[in-house]
Formats: sequence, C-alpha cells, structure tokens
Amino acid sequence: MESGKIKYSIKHKLGMLTAVIAVPFLTMVVYLIYALHNYSAAYDTIVSNMTIANNYNLNFKEEMDESLYKLVVGAVTFESIGDDDSLQDPYYLIAELRSEFGNLMRITTDGESRAWLQILMRNIDTLEDRVDDIKANLDNKNSYDMNIEMLDNNIYIMTELVQDDIQYYIYYQTRSMEHLTEQLNRRVHAFTVLCGITLAFILIIVVVLTVVIVRGIIKPIQELSQVAKRVSEGDFSARADVDTHDEVAVLADSVNIMTENIEGFVQKIKEDERKMRQVDLRLLQEQINPHFLYNTLDTIVWLIEGNDPDKAVNMVMSLSEFFRLVLSKGREYITIQEEEMHIRSYLEIQQVRYRDILEYEIRIDPELYRYQVLKLTLQPLVENSLYHGIKYKRSRGRIIVTGTMEENRIHLKVEDNGVGMVPEELQKLQGEIVKPCKDTDKGFGLANVNERIRMNYGAEYGMTIDSVSGQGTCVEIVIPAVPYEETAVSRDVQTEEPQTGEQDEAEYPHQ
Repeated sequence: MESGKIKYSIKHKLGMLTAVIAVPFLTMVVYLIYALHNYSAAYDTIVSNMTIANNYNLNFKEEMDESLYKLVVGAVTFESIGDDDSLQDPYYLIAELRSEFGNLMRITTDGESRAWLQILMRNIDTLEDRVDDIKANLDNKNSYDMNIEMLDNNIYIMTELVQDDIQYYIYYQTRSMEHLTEQLNRRVHAFTVLCGITLAFILIIVVVLTVVIVRGIIKPIQELSQVAKRVSEGDFSARADVDTHDEVAVLADSVNIMTENIEGFVQKIKEDERKMRQVDLRLLQEQINPHFLYNTLDTIVWLIEGNDPDKAVNMVMSLSEFFRLVLSKGREYITIQEEEMHIRSYLEIQQVRYRDILEYEIRIDPELYRYQVLKLTLQPLVENSLYHGIKYKRSRGRIIVTGTMEENRIHLKVEDNGVGMVPEELQKLQGEIVKPCKDTDKGFGLANVNERIRMNYGAEYGMTIDSVSGQGTCVEIVIPAVPYEETAVSRDVQTEEPQTGEQDEAEYPHQ
C-alpha cells in the first residue's frame, strides 16, 4: 500500500462489526415495537367499542321502555319529557344510539360485527318509525288501549331486538379480541423463531467477522513482533509484509523504513569499524617503532665486525621475513603458519640480542597451519612476555608458544617463566584488556588484540590472562577454526606501510 495511506482503518472495521450486530437487533426491536403498537391500538379499539356497546346494552332498553310507557300513560308529554330528570326523550335516545353505533360502523373491521351493526341500524330506523306511530296516536288522542298494544307489540319487541343486536355485536367483538390474541400469539411465536434464526445468523456472521478482523489485526502485529525480534537479534534485512490497509499497515511501513535506515546505519558503522580496525592495525604496526630496526641493524653491524657473517646473514634474513609478514600485502587475515613464521623471525632476532637471557620454543600443531588468524595476533603477546616478563627476571627465561584444537576452536598460548604479576596488577590488567583500545590506560597492545578478535569473531572469543608473581604469565587466545581461503585478502586499499621498529621499555604500551 501507499505509505501512510489508510484504506480500511481499524475503527472502520470495528464499526462494521458493531453495525452487523446492532442493525439486525435494532430492526427486530423496531418491528416488535411496531407490532405491539398495532396490537395495542387494535385491542384498545375493540375494548372501546365493547365498552360503548355494553353501556347501551345495559341502559338503552330500560330507558326507552320507561320513557315511552310514561308517554303512553300520559304521565309526561313529548314536550315536557325533558323536564323530568329520570326520563329521556325517545328521539334523543334513538339519535344518540344511531350516532354512537354509526361511529362504530366506521371503525369496526370485523365482518360479523359489521353485519350485526347493519342489522342494528335498520332496527333503530324501525324503532324510530314505531315511536313516530305512538307520537301520532298521542297527538290524535287515540285510545289508551291502542297505544298500550303498540307499546307491547312494537316498542318492547324492537328495543329487545336492538338489545339483542348490541349483544351479538359485543359477542363478535369478543370473538375478534380472541382472534386478535391468537394472531398475536402466532406473531409472537413466529417472531421468536425469526429472532432465533436471526440471532444464529448474526452469531455466525459475528464470529466470522470477528475472526477475520482479529486475525487482520493480530497476524500483522505478530509479524511485526517477529520482525522486531529478528532486528533485535541483528537481522536488519527483516521486513514486515502487511497489506491490511489500516493503521497496522502504516506502522509496518514505518517499521520497514526504520529497519532499512538502521540497516544503512549499521552498514556504515561496520564500514567505519573496518576502517578503524585498519587504523588500529597500522597503529599496532607502528608500535614496532624504528628503535627495533635500529637496534637490529646495530646488532648486524656488531656481528659483522665480530667476524660472524653467518649470524649476520641469518639475522638479515629473519629481519626481512619479519617485515614481509608484517606487511602481508595488506591482508588482514593470514594463515597460522605465517603467524608462526612471523613470531619465529621476531624471536630469532631478539634471541641474538638477548642471547644470555632468552630461550623460546614454538609448539603449534601443524594441523592448524591451514586455518586463518588475524595478523599480528601473537607478536604483541610474545613481545609483552619478553619485555615485561623475561627481561625483568635478570636471569635466563623461557617463552613457549603453543597451538591446539579443541571442539572446533583454536587455542593459542604464550607462556613465560618471567616475573609474573601480583593479584592486584593481574586484576587491573584483566579489566584493561576488555575495554576499547581508546579507553585503556595500560596494556594497549593486548587490548588491541582482544578487541580485534571480538570484533571479527564475536564476543564469545578473545583473550584470557593468568599470572603468578615470581612464576610467570600465561596469555591464551581462543578463536574459531576457520580454514584460510587463498582468495581471502584484506579489503584495505594497499598503501605504503608505516615504518616499524622496537620501542624503548619506558614507552612500551602493552602492559
């Protein structure tokens, strides 16, 4: 994805998951509320209708019969009936009944109930006609017996029919209420089944989406964690491949850019370290200062003047071999055999100069000759043994150089039987050699060798020192057994090597 661009944010994914859960639930809730509202409205309508009908069922016939009877017997007239609070005008009762049940006709939806309302409306009309007949008879002063007969044969029968119609209407409204309840029960059952199916479907969708979304978040984070672990272990080529188009992908891009930058910085640091190793090597070579060359040449002159040309020739050859191996055509690694030849040339020269106090022995297993070693690994150790062990002994001393192989590791030792060191001196020197060269106050040459070994082979390799005052010192170097390749030469650009020579004892920096 394009760096820094978020197409599907985590917030969007979580919002989608919430919508998948919420929308169906809200839909069901809205539907349930709507259904309950409709049922409640229908139920209220039926109850209201039944209340109205039941009120007339209880009161209409009694009030109508009583009012007409009082009119027939002459207790009241149509004009004065309104003055009696216990009686109702028959026309007013009929008009009120027609109005109320006309309204019920408009709002009633049940077929059977509407049919009885229609019968009721016709009977109301008939009842009104019979009331008109009684009124006409009363106005015409007809006989009392005729009006009583009309009251018994017409009015009472019609009010009975009206009451029956109202009761039938109430009955069918009750049936409608039962039907409505059954319908509600069916809907509730169907709704329950639908809810169960919907919930199961939602659960499946939610599980699938949750797995997809969580995996889309967790898996990239795990990959970032693996990349971070590899980077912490030094693998700066590690990259996170995340294409989720969300914040994690943006983070992964940033981590990749950061890792790429770190890789560049590490490569630059390694290059700088390589150059520093070159400088350290040259610095170590320069420690063999011109005094070594001057003193060796003086010794050669002294041998020639002493009529010992053979020793002079051997010493010249040893000096030539010594410097040839110091230069080594700019290589950083040489074979252990070449390193042995180098220290042998050095000891041969020094034995001529210190013939009264120096003996040496080299016991490097020839099987190790084909393995590589950093140039100038043993010479600083041998030089240290000579100048700080044997020379201060003031008597004949011995230096022994050995090389063995143990479990695919090469152990190189330089031992002397010189003056050794007291525990305090040994402890201080052991602390100095593990420091960077630039931070050492003492033992620069040994620290240089130890630092170069650890930088090239790893922290598990390096130098150890053991010493006993009055008995001598042993310096051991452990390096991996790496066969030397003929094509393996130093990456250094070959430049003019610095002059070499011996250093005065007061200036010697190795210890």
